[in-house]
Amino acid sequence: MLTTLKNAWKIAELRKKIVFTLLMFVVFRMAAHIPVPGISKDAIGELFGSDLWTLMDTFSGGSLKYFTVCAMGIMPYINASIIMNLLTIAIPYFENLAREGQEGRKKMAQYTRYGAIGLAFLQSIGMTFYINSALENPGIFSYLVVALTLTAGTCFLMWLGELITEHGIGNGISLIIFIGILSGMPSTIRTIVTSVQGGQTNIITVILFVILAVLIIAGVVFIQEAQRRIPVQYAKRMVGRRMYGGQGSHIPIKVNQTGVIPIIFAMSLLMLPAVLAGFFPNNGFASFIAGMFTQGSWFHMFMYVLLIIFFTYFYTAVTFNCREVAENLQKNGGFIPGLRPGKPTSEYLDGVLTRITLAGAIFLAAIAVLPFLASKLSGLNIYFGGTSLLIVVGVALDTMKQLDNQIMERQYSGFMK
Repeated sequence: MLTTLKNAWKIAELRKKIVFTLLMFVVFRMAAHIPVPGISKDAIGELFGSDLWTLMDTFSGGSLKYFTVCAMGIMPYINASIIMNLLTIAIPYFENLAREGQEGRKKMAQYTRYGAIGLAFLQSIGMTFYINSALENPGIFSYLVVALTLTAGTCFLMWLGELITEHGIGNGISLIIFIGILSGMPSTIRTIVTSVQGGQTNIITVILFVILAVLIIAGVVFIQEAQRRIPVQYAKRMVGRRMYGGQGSHIPIKVNQTGVIPIIFAMSLLMLPAVLAGFFPNNGFASFIAGMFTQGSWFHMFMYVLLIIFFTYFYTAVTFNCREVAENLQKNGGFIPGLRPGKPTSEYLDGVLTRITLAGAIFLAAIAVLPFLASKLSGLNIYFGGTSLLIVVGVALDTMKQLDNQIMERQYSGFMK
């Protein structure tokens, strides 16, 4: 990684992109400290101080806890992107758009932006009603100001992410989440030091926690890069006087096809009952529901695991169409050795994908619940754990690969000249 960064810095064009990306990070962190007008800081600290909002606050880089303009982070855009991907399967119009190449992708991106703005506004309205007690001057005008400010903050981050993607290095949206998570590391380290100094935990526990974090990182790298390669052979054919085909290739099927999307889906669904119950603080049944869905409870962890496994299979089926892959192989004269083209190939790919996905789903579920288990066993109130490390390591690997590709592209260009 250090060698890649060093080589990239020597190329003037890549150096400009790296500097631009770093400047956008500074802008993001500055925006994350601009408070929403008309909000009492003390009351907000009490509302968002519970474990329910810890993971969301981590993704927003601490903006939710202090209720700044970036409190909702980039999550509405991510949810809109996921919904748009699902619509490409359910609605033929979006499916045709996805197949239209560059122009189709531009239209899809535009619809995703509109969807993100709509989701952000709806989410901001719900959040405004949730923080009703923290408003200094409750009223329709105050509700509207807070909702529009939060929506504008999400739109700003969305625009910032697209700027990074276009003029910087890597995927801008992923990098914004990446920086938001990393910005919480100093606070996490301070929490650990305070716990050791105060006697709440001992140094042995901290060392074991660090070892666990290193093992998680190693596991994330291993699973992110792991893939099953299905061998493919192409039949020879004569075109004019030339012989084409005959070469071997493979279909790479990743163990973790879905990234952190199942975790985000599961987290959003599990937060909903507790958030709705929060609107009825004096209702006994609502309090019971809130207790069951509190982060860290055994019921919450059980449901979390089930939902992650379900969404891993669901989203893998959406993104990897075995029948379509088999049809494309058949059209191009390809076949898997020992299998007939068409339906037998599709069934074989489906079987392999089902087994591979199970390993990926169990891995994601284990990574997601590890922070809660570690907190229960160690007594450290730390949630910078599996999910955060999965995102950080995944984004870092992807960014380094893109940087490597750009360096190689320019080296080849120089060689050709």
